[in-house]
Amino acid sequence: MRIFLTAAACLLTLAAHAQTTIRLTSVPATTPPDATVYIAGSFNSWDPGSAAHSLAKNTDGTYQITLPASVTGKLEFKFTRGSWDKVETSAQQADVSNRTYTVTGAAATVELQVANWKDLGGPGGCTSTALQPNVQVVNASFAMPQLGGRTRRVWIYLPVDYATSARRYPVLYMHDGQNVFDKCTSFSGEWGVDEALRQLQQSGQDPTGTIVVAVDNGGNSRLNEYSPWPNAEYKSGGEGDKYVDFLVETLKPYIDQQYRTLTGREYTGIAGSSMGGLISVYAALKYQNVFSKVGVFSPAFWFAKQPLFDYVKTAGHQQPIKFYFLAGAKESETMVPLMADMRDALQQQGFAAADMSYHVLEDGQHAEWFWQREFPAAFQWLYAPGVVASNGRQYPRVLLGAYPNPVKDWLHLTILSGVERVGVEIRDINSRLVLQLKNFRASDSIDVRRLSKGIYTLRVKAGRHNIEEQKIYKE
Repeated sequence: MRIFLTAAACLLTLAAHAQTTIRLTSVPATTPPDATVYIAGSFNSWDPGSAAHSLAKNTDGTYQITLPASVTGKLEFKFTRGSWDKVETSAQQADVSNRTYTVTGAAATVELQVANWKDLGGPGGCTSTALQPNVQVVNASFAMPQLGGRTRRVWIYLPVDYATSARRYPVLYMHDGQNVFDKCTSFSGEWGVDEALRQLQQSGQDPTGTIVVAVDNGGNSRLNEYSPWPNAEYKSGGEGDKYVDFLVETLKPYIDQQYRTLTGREYTGIAGSSMGGLISVYAALKYQNVFSKVGVFSPAFWFAKQPLFDYVKTAGHQQPIKFYFLAGAKESETMVPLMADMRDALQQQGFAAADMSYHVLEDGQHAEWFWQREFPAAFQWLYAPGVVASNGRQYPRVLLGAYPNPVKDWLHLTILSGVERVGVEIRDINSRLVLQLKNFRASDSIDVRRLSKGIYTLRVKAGRHNIEEQKIYKE
C-alpha cells in the first residue's frame, strides 16, 4: 500500500508540473532565415527580446517554446523578432490584440500562426495618426547623460491654442512614447493622448490646456530603465534611478526652457502603464518637490515588490500627491492585490485618501486600447483645476501661475482660459499695498522694476469673493 501511495503521489506531482508548449506552425514568407522569434507577455513583463523566451527553430521551419512550469493561469502575449517595432501584425498590417491562453496544469501544445511583421508588411506603409502640428518630435536622439551614451526619441504635444496664446501650461510626462500618439510607432496600438486632449480642451473639459512630453522606451533596456531595483529571475532592472534622474535633471529643465510651461510641482505630473506605472510611482516619491500627480495604469509592482514597498516607507509623505490607480480585474493574479496594497501603503505614510482615485474594471486588459479608453477620465481627475475657499464657499481656481518667479522686471500671470479680466494687488511683507491693477487681462504684463528686492504677496481677484494669493520674489 505504501508503494502504491508513493507512485500515485509521483504521478500527481508530474501532472501538477506538466508544461505548455507553444508552437508557430507558420510565419510570414518575408521572415529572414536567420531571424530569432520571441514571445513577450504577462509572464515576462512584456520584454520583446528576452533570451529566455526565444523560440527554437525546427528543421521543418516551425518555431516552438516550452514555457516553464512556474507559468500558470491566464496568459497574454505576442510574438516579436526582438523588439516592438518588429512585432506581429495582421495580414492587413494592422495591430492585433494580445493573444490569450489559460494554462490549466495539463500538458498541452498550442499551435498558432503569425500573419505579418510590423516592419515587413509590404507596400503601402502606415499613415501617421499623430495630430499635426500639435505633436512634434523634440529630438530623435535626446542625450541621456545619466545613462552613459544612450539617446532617446522625445515627443511633445502642444495644446490647441499654444501658437496663438502667450499662456503657460501644465505638463504631463509619460513613458513608452512610441505608444502615446502614433499608431505607426506603437507596438500594440496607441493611447490617442493627442486626440483625447484636443477634444477635452475644445469642449471646455480641460480649460487650461496641457502639454504632454513622451519619452520612448529603450527596447531591450526598457526593464532596466523602468525599475530602480534588479529582478533576479529576469536578470534586468536596476537603472530606474538613473532614468528618473534623467527626467528631472536633464529633460524637464530643457522642456521648461524651450516651451511655455508652468514649472511648479502643482502643475507637473507623470504617468505610465505596466512597468511605466511602477517607475511613475517611484519618480513621484523620490521627487515629491517636482511631481504632484501620478497616473498608474496596470502597474507591474510585482517586478520589484519588496524593495518598492520598502521605499514607500523610506520616502514617506513629504508633500501632497494625487494618485490615479487603474487595472483590469483579470489582468493577472497579483495585479489588483498589489495595487490595493500600494494604495494602502501610501495612505499609511500620510498620503490623503481623498487624493487617491482607485479603479478596477471587469473588462480591463493589459493593453493599449484599455488605457486609451480610460486616459481621459484619469487625466481629468488628475488635472482638475481645483477650487479656492472664501467666505465659507468654494470657487473655481483662476490664477494658474505667476512667472518668472523670482522676477526682475516684468511679471506674467497665467489665468484660467475664458476669464477675461481680474483685479491684481501686490503687497509687501508688512501687507502694505504697493501695486494695484483693476482690469488686468491675461495678455498683460506687470511692471515690477520699481519694487525693492524682497518677498511680496500677489493677490488676484475674480469677482467679489474669489481671491487667490501667491508669494513672489523680487530680485
